[in-house]
Amino acid sequence: MDTDSTSHRTAGGIDVRRTATPCDPEVLTELVRDVEHRRGGVLSSGMEYPGRYSRWHLGYVDPCLEVVARGRRVTATALNDRGRVLLPVVESALAEHGEVDRDGSAARVTVPEPAGFFTEERRSRRPSVFSVLRSVVALFHSEADSYLGMYGAFGYDLAFQFEEIEKVLDRDPDDRDLVLHLPDAVIVRDRKRETCLRYTYEFTVPASFTGEAEGAATDGRARETEPTPAVVTAEVPAQPEAGTYARIVTEAKKRFARGDLFEVVPGHRTYGRCDSPARFYEHLRERNPAPYEFFFNLGEGEYLVGASPEMFVRVTGTPGSGQRVETCPISGTIRRGADALGDAENIRSLLTSAKEESELTMCTDVDRNDKSRVCEPGSVRVIGRRQIEMYSRLIHTVDHIEGTLRPEFDALDAFLTHMWAVTVTGAPKTWAMRFIERNEATPRRWYGGAVGVVGFDGSMNTGLTLRTAQIRDGVATVRVGATLLHDSDPEAEERETFLKARALLETLALDERPEQSESAPRTRSAAREGVGAGMTVLLVDHEDSFVNTLADYVRRHGADVTTLRHGFDPALLDEIAPDLVILSPGPGLPADFDTNALLDALTERELPMFGVCLGLQAMVEHAGGELSTLAEPVHGKPGRVEVHGGTLLAGIGEEGGFDAARYHSVYATPAQVKDYTITASVDDGPEGVVMAIEHPSARRWAVQFHPESILTASVGERIIANVLRLARAG
Repeated sequence: MDTDSTSHRTAGGIDVRRTATPCDPEVLTELVRDVEHRRGGVLSSGMEYPGRYSRWHLGYVDPCLEVVARGRRVTATALNDRGRVLLPVVESALAEHGEVDRDGSAARVTVPEPAGFFTEERRSRRPSVFSVLRSVVALFHSEADSYLGMYGAFGYDLAFQFEEIEKVLDRDPDDRDLVLHLPDAVIVRDRKRETCLRYTYEFTVPASFTGEAEGAATDGRARETEPTPAVVTAEVPAQPEAGTYARIVTEAKKRFARGDLFEVVPGHRTYGRCDSPARFYEHLRERNPAPYEFFFNLGEGEYLVGASPEMFVRVTGTPGSGQRVETCPISGTIRRGADALGDAENIRSLLTSAKEESELTMCTDVDRNDKSRVCEPGSVRVIGRRQIEMYSRLIHTVDHIEGTLRPEFDALDAFLTHMWAVTVTGAPKTWAMRFIERNEATPRRWYGGAVGVVGFDGSMNTGLTLRTAQIRDGVATVRVGATLLHDSDPEAEERETFLKARALLETLALDERPEQSESAPRTRSAAREGVGAGMTVLLVDHEDSFVNTLADYVRRHGADVTTLRHGFDPALLDEIAPDLVILSPGPGLPADFDTNALLDALTERELPMFGVCLGLQAMVEHAGGELSTLAEPVHGKPGRVEVHGGTLLAGIGEEGGFDAARYHSVYATPAQVKDYTITASVDDGPEGVVMAIEHPSARRWAVQFHPESILTASVGERIIANVLRLARAG
């Protein structure tokens, strides 16, 4: 049997020897059975979509180390003698973030709450459990190997270390928010090359980590770990009462009408019996192939089995050299037809549905915003729009989005800024997550989080934990949700959730018998010189899900942007000394953010300002005008904007107007605006809806629509260029 051996040294000085040995693909089937009884994981992809997904299969058992987070406490545990060799390395990473408590084969640290001030551009570097993970990856970093890394699951509650959201639901303090394994043997089946290889690793740790005169090595030490508790069966809870989810939809519709939310994705739990997680995984792969199929034994009697259709974050390329960040948001769902003709008819219905298109539009706008926080200006682009993906019972529309990571950021920054995907939360994301926290009956645990690998080579490949069963005591909990809009029908949305759960529940119910792009990564380009070159722009974030895309549009024209959440000390205005202040969109009403106080401070300093959506509403109210509420909200839908003159929209839509994205429930009519000139409107109702205002002498401009949306792509950048030009001229 041919073997291949290579060696490399990590950034932390650890010597690694890798041996690659060919093996029979059936080894992976045996490994699945092993993972039912010992810690480990299996990941596979059963879908082939050119440019997005290819079929692959890998797995491991008996990892040498485990990293677990409960809240802000991180524990690293050596699972065997090999792990005890590496524990001092991980312990040194923990020590960078606080005092370490060492107890036998485990080391713990509690990451302190963040102190100091972080701009939005740097918020992914606030102290959190990801800070510890970043330190661990740094010590093991090497681009010589693409399979060595940390494998496992990321829980939904990790988002509360990134977004400030009050926890309302009771949590079990023993629940884990993060479980990652460091395997030292990985089996990889490459279906394209038709190869199957077992990679085994040996580590030599230098004396600087051991505290002894000599280093330590894993050679010759046993790889086996202790077995996990046997699967036992408990009583399966009753399914949710009919109508409970529909009532959540009804509550959400009230929030849409007020303008608090554009869309939201609440979920609820269903249950099934599971005697064998391993057999369940194999049956699920066969019945419901998906891009992210997985089976994890997380220890402590807990398993995750899933067939997720959606990528969360994938990062490829060399760190610091324009890594590619990809996501594939899914929104828009219809059931499969009885045959190919039925599929075609349902696809036609899906693609012509304005509601389904709005759902995906909002998801993509939020996703582009998430990338714009950490990606090169101008590099974020949609490379696939409303593409069809077909699964065992459902048809989805999918967008494919990419960006080029700025060199000062890494894969974990990309992960954090997307946490969690709008397809499992809603928009604006922070307000949607608050709604979920207050209206779902139980914490989400692993649902809506992610599974996958953080590579020591700087890469990342993660899938959302959708179509996932969390298994404990022989009971599989399957949480499902639906994307809600103002025009959602409560009963129809409830039916959709049960349709989504059916693929897993029917697989659980099987009689389980023992079994015998053309898109190349964009390279980093020099910062663009443009109309904004040399300008400093302050962007005020009203907890909006599109603010980073707005910042990206401004940076494309050469300006420097600093983003601050609302409520900051006005003294920062003097410290930053911006040439322009942009008031972002946001949920709710201007009063929810005390915008009058901010506008008083801006007026006192005679600073030029540009408002978008809620920003326009704030400027109208501050001038003594009034606002109204639309009878029917317009979220993620296009509107035909008619231009009436002025300087802001000069040269844009002067003949026949232009299409722009609308995301609002609150608006101003011409009769309600004081002190400003109305320069654009849409023909909604007898009075019309104001779409743009300006006050040139006070250097104030605003639009009700969203220039940063893909629905305003034809003119959005030109509008931002006009704003910068006008602010500079003043």
